[in-house]
Amino acid sequence: MKRDFGLDALLNMDGFEYHYPNGYWYRVEARLVKADVHLPHGIRYTLTLHDRYGKRIFGIDNKHRPKTKRKGYHGRIIEYDLIHNNENDKGSPYSFVNAEKLLTDFWAHIDNIMSEIEDQT
Repeated sequence: MKRDFGLDALLNMDGFEYHYPNGYWYRVEARLVKADVHLPHGIRYTLTLHDRYGKRIFGIDNKHRPKTKRKGYHGRIIEYDLIHNNENDKGSPYSFVNAEKLLTDFWAHIDNIMSEIEDQT
């Protein structure tokens, strides 16, 4: 069986926080879980970027299912990989490919956000 170095990197970063000089910071949480219909990859993850006051301004996770306006039965069970593009975003579908792509996507978004913040100052 081929070793998944991207998954190793993600799991090794569980609990890691990085603090930028401007007060913004990001956190990575990731752990293996039993794969099921909700978490078919067998990974529970939350990657978030926060402002200097601790408010989440961006994130990718699979902690909850997306909010819906419909009540009652919703049909088939779906995966709950979500991307939150700002502090008010309740989440839209994120296409999880693998752990390496998750980390790459997360850091690419953070680089864009931090560049925008630096341009404003």
